[in-house]
Amino acid sequence: MFIFFSTLQFSLFSLALVIAGYIFLGKKLSKGEVDSSTIPEPLEALPLFGHLHLLRGKEPICKKLAAMSEKHGPIFSLKLGFYRLVLASDPKTVKDCFTNNDMALATRPNIAFGRYVGCYNNASLTLAPYGDYWRELRKIATVHLFSNQSIEMLGHIRSSEVNTLIKHLYKGSGGTSIVKIEIQGRHCEYLAVIPMIGDVIPWLGWLDFAKISQMKRLFMELDSVNTKWLQEHLKKRSRNEKDQERTIMDLLLDILPEDIVISGHVRDVIVKATILALTLTGSDSTSITLTWAVSLLLNNPATLKAAQEEIDNCVGKGRWVEESDLQNLKYLQAIVKETHRLYPPAPLTGIREAREDCFVGGYRVKKGTRLLANIWKLHRDPKIWPDPQAFEPERFMEEKSQCEKSDFGYIPFGSGRRSCPGVNLGLRVVHFVLARMLQGFELRKVSDEPVDMAEGPGLALPKINPVEVVVMPRLEPELYSSL
Repeated sequence: MFIFFSTLQFSLFSLALVIAGYIFLGKKLSKGEVDSSTIPEPLEALPLFGHLHLLRGKEPICKKLAAMSEKHGPIFSLKLGFYRLVLASDPKTVKDCFTNNDMALATRPNIAFGRYVGCYNNASLTLAPYGDYWRELRKIATVHLFSNQSIEMLGHIRSSEVNTLIKHLYKGSGGTSIVKIEIQGRHCEYLAVIPMIGDVIPWLGWLDFAKISQMKRLFMELDSVNTKWLQEHLKKRSRNEKDQERTIMDLLLDILPEDIVISGHVRDVIVKATILALTLTGSDSTSITLTWAVSLLLNNPATLKAAQEEIDNCVGKGRWVEESDLQNLKYLQAIVKETHRLYPPAPLTGIREAREDCFVGGYRVKKGTRLLANIWKLHRDPKIWPDPQAFEPERFMEEKSQCEKSDFGYIPFGSGRRSCPGVNLGLRVVHFVLARMLQGFELRKVSDEPVDMAEGPGLALPKINPVEVVVMPRLEPELYSSL
C-alpha cells in the first residue's frame, strides 16, 4: 500500500527532520567558522539553515549582498547550512583576498553542479579543485589556448561568424527597409544558480533528487554533442586531413597525448570538459555583454553616434572594420569597459574555499570557509566611481582611467589565480561584433520609451527582457554582398 504525502505534510516532515538533526548533531558539524566575535553578521539566522532565506527572491543575489554590506560593512559573513560564507565588497578587502591570500583561497568547494552537469566530475578548469590537475589545465589554457598566437590563428573563425551575423541582419532588412530584431543571451548555465540543499547541508542532499535528475539529463544532452564533435575531430585527424579548419579542440588534441591521465581524468574527458566550460562561460558572457551594451547605447543615442563617428574616422565607410582596427577604437573600448562596470558578466566571483586558515580584512578565517567577492558592489561604489549609476564611457578615456586609479575597484573578469584566462579572447569578440554592428547599421529603439534595464535573478546578471532594436543599413549595398 502506497501513502502519498501532501505538499504541506511533506514540508512539515522535512522541517521536523531538519530540526531534529540540528538538535542531535549540534553546531559541531559547522565548517569554516570565522574565529572572531566581532565580524558583522545578520541576526536573522534560522536553525540549521542559517541565512539561506535571506538569499531567496527574484532580486539578483549581488544586489541583496550589496544591501547587506551597506548595513554590515565591507566584510561580513553568512551562515549557510553547515558552512560559513564570507563576503568581501570593498577594494581593500578584495585585494587582501586575491593577493595576500590568493593561494589560501585558490580552491573551489565540491558542489552538485560540478559533479553532475557537464563538468565531468569537476574536470573543468572553472570548477576543478586547486591542485596538480588544475595547475596543468590552467597552464594549457594560458600558454596554448589563449595565447596571442592562438587567438590570431583562430581569427578566421571569428570573422566568418561575424560575417554571417551581418549578412543575416542585412537580409532581414531587405537591404533598404527597417527590421526589428531581438537580442537576448542564452542562459545555458541556469542550473548553476539553482540553490541545492545538499551543497550546504550534505545529509539533506536527497531532497535535491529532482534537481539532480534535471542536471543529469542536461549533462547527457551536452555530453552527446561534445562526444560527437570530438569523434568528428578524431576521424579527421586519423585521415590526416591537413586542410581541415583548426579549432580549439584541435589545439587540445595536439597538446594532450591519447594515453594521458591527469588526476584520474583521461584525455577525452579533459578535452570535453574544457570545451564545454569554454562554450558555456564564453558564449553566455559574450551575448549578455552585447545585450547590455546595445541596450545602453539605445538609451544614450549621443554615445552611439560618437562611437559610429569614431569608426567612420578610423576605418571609413568603404571597407569593413577588421580586428586589426580595434586597437585604434578607444571610445568603443571605453563603451565596453563601462558596460562591464555596470553589468559585469560575473557580478560575483566564482566561489572560493579556504584551503588553510588565513586572515582576511583583519579576521581569522578557518579552513573550509567559503568566500565571494561582490564585483557588482565594487563597480558601483560612489567612493570609487563618481555618479556610479550613470553610463559614462568618457570616464575610461582619461589619460589614467578610473579603473587604474583604484586598486581592485574594477575587476569584471575576477582576479588572482582563478581569474578568467580567456579575457583577451572574450574582449576581442565583443569589440569586433559591436564595431561591425555599429558600422553597418543604424540602431534605434522601437518606441520613445527608454529600454527596460531590469536584471534577472540568480548569480549571473542577464537582462530579463530581450532588447528590441530597429536596424537600417548605413553602408553601400556591395559591402554587404562582399561578406
